[in-house]
Amino acid sequence: MRERDDMTFPFSEYQRRLAELRERMHERLLDAVIITDPENLMYLTDYQTTGYSFFQALVVPLVDEPFMITRQLEESNVHARTWVELTRPYPDTGDAVQMLIESLREFGLSKKVIGYERNSYFLPAYQQDQIHTTFTDGRMMDCFGIVEQGRACKSEVEIEVMRKAAVAAKAGMLAGIGITQPGVTENEIGAAISEAMFKAGGEPPAVMPYVTSGPRTMIGHATWEGRTVQPGEHVFLEVGGCYRRYHTALMRTVICGEMNTAMYKAQQTMKFALKSVRDNLRPGMTVSDADNMVRTIIMDNDVDGKLITRSGYSIGIAFPPSWDEGYIISLKQGDSRVLQKGMTFHIIPWIWGVEGDKTCGISDTFYITESGCDSFFADVDQNFVVKADSASTVTKISDVAKSKAPEKSDKKSKKEG
Repeated sequence: MRERDDMTFPFSEYQRRLAELRERMHERLLDAVIITDPENLMYLTDYQTTGYSFFQALVVPLVDEPFMITRQLEESNVHARTWVELTRPYPDTGDAVQMLIESLREFGLSKKVIGYERNSYFLPAYQQDQIHTTFTDGRMMDCFGIVEQGRACKSEVEIEVMRKAAVAAKAGMLAGIGITQPGVTENEIGAAISEAMFKAGGEPPAVMPYVTSGPRTMIGHATWEGRTVQPGEHVFLEVGGCYRRYHTALMRTVICGEMNTAMYKAQQTMKFALKSVRDNLRPGMTVSDADNMVRTIIMDNDVDGKLITRSGYSIGIAFPPSWDEGYIISLKQGDSRVLQKGMTFHIIPWIWGVEGDKTCGISDTFYITESGCDSFFADVDQNFVVKADSASTVTKISDVAKSKAPEKSDKKSKKEG
């Protein structure tokens, strides 16, 4: 390992990550592992490139020095960014898997038990078949998840990097809210969000912001397509800020008119769900318990809305096509894994199909502390932003709140009676 002081984290952080990986390798009786997932490569070495569609791998022996197999063009990233000293690049006219097999032989691993990430997006079946066909003296074992075990809980220095991602996300969200009004296009909103994120120190996120308006909010994972926001419509915004490939994300909703009773109730329901998370999420709670807490609140609504997705997911290092770490942990029923300090989650108690034709959202990114949890966006207002004139806005919200108060009072009196 080449010690250096210009990586994302202190050199000691990478030493710790590598040592813990080797402990898990020892437990699984593996002599070496082949790591191909871009997020895992970043986690272990600080390596990153947009050229990850080409084969690349970090081989970590149980004892000896790790080495990397990369496309020749990408080898510069190894030397410029990482602690890795040994590389075996292959030319565009060469065979990447053959280079891997030859390197395993060169470093005395051809007769060993080797783990590989069978479920990695970037180790396709045809390459796995080629490896199994040519690696005949040793044994290949699936070790998918062996690095993710370490990634699930973020260290203090990782939390600090995620705070920088949150600064960019917040700047983008506030800019998007600020420009949203009737007559503005979704593209203009997306441009304002992106400009603000990057000016605030953010870097290209794994997914660009989601911006949909009116009926388009009912389209899953849609984003701007040039549509003009109309008077009386609402606009759904979801922004993921990025810094050194670490992400944080939040959802907000803007109403370009007056807030009706259904949307107000949806807002209050989502705010209550997030408050419950803030008050109760802690080490020792199971993944299923956390999901149930959010899901029960969201599904108990009288605005015809639903929570049709998981209620949250782990978030951290990400490359396209997704900013989440949901393949590590997703909050859903039946998962008995226990939450631990350092875990980070994007909690998404959004409501799909309010009154049958509106989707709106409020979300937050939390990190688990020793005794509870904290938010990366505690200073960002969760209320829907109403873009009407000041007098009508205040009056409308007040009227809706008053109309809701007797309902709570009736429920209370029935319980007492």
